[in-house]
Amino acid sequence: MGKKIYIAHTGGTIGMKRTPDGYMPSPGYLAEQMALMPELKRDLMPSFDIREYDPLIDSSNMSPENWLKIARDIAENYDRYDGFVVLHGTDTMAYTASALPFMLRGLDKPVILTGGQIPLCEIRNDSRENLITAMLIAANYNIPEVCLFFGNRLLRGNRSVKVDANSFEAFDSPNLPPLGVTGIGIDINWDLVLPRPKIRTDDISVHMMNESRVAALRLFPGISEEVVKNILAPPIRGLVLGTYGVGNGPGDNPKLMAALKTASDRGVVIVNCTQCLRGRVRMGAYAAGTALGRAGVISGFDMTTEAALAKMFYLFSQNLPADEIREKMQQSLRGELTPPQASVAH
Repeated sequence: MGKKIYIAHTGGTIGMKRTPDGYMPSPGYLAEQMALMPELKRDLMPSFDIREYDPLIDSSNMSPENWLKIARDIAENYDRYDGFVVLHGTDTMAYTASALPFMLRGLDKPVILTGGQIPLCEIRNDSRENLITAMLIAANYNIPEVCLFFGNRLLRGNRSVKVDANSFEAFDSPNLPPLGVTGIGIDINWDLVLPRPKIRTDDISVHMMNESRVAALRLFPGISEEVVKNILAPPIRGLVLGTYGVGNGPGDNPKLMAALKTASDRGVVIVNCTQCLRGRVRMGAYAAGTALGRAGVISGFDMTTEAALAKMFYLFSQNLPADEIREKMQQSLRGELTPPQASVAH
């Protein structure tokens, strides 16, 4: 029997229609465009079913409730398909790709997020290649991960970030090499692919993502302690702190450090993630980073902001104590960070 995949069309540019007011989502239009693609009728292509979400979601409106809907959709159809493709808008695709790995427990089949910068309806577009290749990978490569395919590269979902609003190579995986690259062939770096889950493959389950009071704050020169204090005020429970370089902050500002310490002592989990696109947090390298550690801030190592936020949503949804959440935030649960003792060659 041939391979069969499930396509969840959540929305995004890939399936939009040109109108006098610009590109807009149009119910049924993606299926119409795909029906016009002769490539999809070739013997080498998998058969597929499309579920179009109603309403289609502009990715700028994506929320944890939508993540849960996507995860449940995959779980409910899990036994009937060899792989899954999630069509998604590019603006928040990295957030969804970071959240789904934490939500899909026992995933043993590929889930590939993709989309396009130019919709399928245009003569010149990137959506066609992204869609066809994502379908082929989902059907034929037994990768037990949530991935993001875009611009000829297959990235681990919770390592991906959007880096370019105009290029066809819109996404990057700054601190982990691609899981695969495509050219004449499709080459998978199997040494980087996560191991298969230890539980039975038919035991996939979905972890809830409850609404959690988490936030992200990017440090900047001159930031006041009042701004930090207000963001950390109740009911906040977790904060991803975007710091300088290898995890440094204004350590000579005692009032700001005190605001961080007061919140941390109250149980707020504050995770240090560098503002740099590449590299990892090393809080002990400079006194400015050590000061953050004394204030109760923990290292996010080489996690992206998207992954750190999604991980916080996931952990806080389990109603764990703050100390346990701090411990798990510094562990690799789904390949989202490189442990301090490990290194990945680029």
